[in-house]
Amino acid sequence: MSVYEVSDDFFVNANIQTTLPLPDNRETVLQFFEAIQREFPTMTTFLRRESGEFVLEGDREERTYPWIEVHRERMCMGYFNPPDLDTAYQYHHWILKHCVYYIGLSGLDIELQDLMYGFNLDYVGNRDELVATALMGDAPLGRFAAEQGVKNLEFQPSYTFSLDEDCYQQARVMIETRSTHHQVRTGRYESDPISVFFTLRQYPQPGRVRNILETFDEQSTQLEDWTIQHLLPQVLRPIAETITTRP
Repeated sequence: MSVYEVSDDFFVNANIQTTLPLPDNRETVLQFFEAIQREFPTMTTFLRRESGEFVLEGDREERTYPWIEVHRERMCMGYFNPPDLDTAYQYHHWILKHCVYYIGLSGLDIELQDLMYGFNLDYVGNRDELVATALMGDAPLGRFAAEQGVKNLEFQPSYTFSLDEDCYQQARVMIETRSTHHQVRTGRYESDPISVFFTLRQYPQPGRVRNILETFDEQSTQLEDWTIQHLLPQVLRPIAETITTRP
């Protein structure tokens, strides 16, 4: 899958929500993060935010870096602009394999598990109008806003659907445009990207304790297939092609 042909940035993020609080004592957190840093030497920035979460990440100036955050009842991690998908998957695999030993993360304690692909497409202009043009076109909702003088504001579609009959596996496509009313009014736009997020979420199923590594592997296969077959041709390429036609 060639994601960089249609996006300026690409990232792979994972999120695990727990029922019980995760450890937050100094020794446990440092042991976990020191083990990560030894395995991934570029991750040297360590901090604790005012909201309480612990963060370890690589150098953001490099434009490609892994990161991890441990919250009270959530662990999330990602790889921004990985060299390839295998590199991103290997990073996530290592974290998921070792978190059980360092912070006691167990499949019994999982409320939900997410895997997400994120895409940034740079555009300076009315990003809401561009996304509406790319995705609605001559569809009924597109014609609704096609009257002369109409300006699109806050067009940020979000769509969630189930991948199984009982809704334990769900997928969500969400678009964030970052345009504001003031920018549209004045015509002065910031150089922010259009972001497309595609997330697969797994909820616990009755009678089964899921293995977090096996769930990650299942989600990565599904996410890649859905991206190639649907997200690229139906969402990403139309937006990217519309950007190329604008001055």
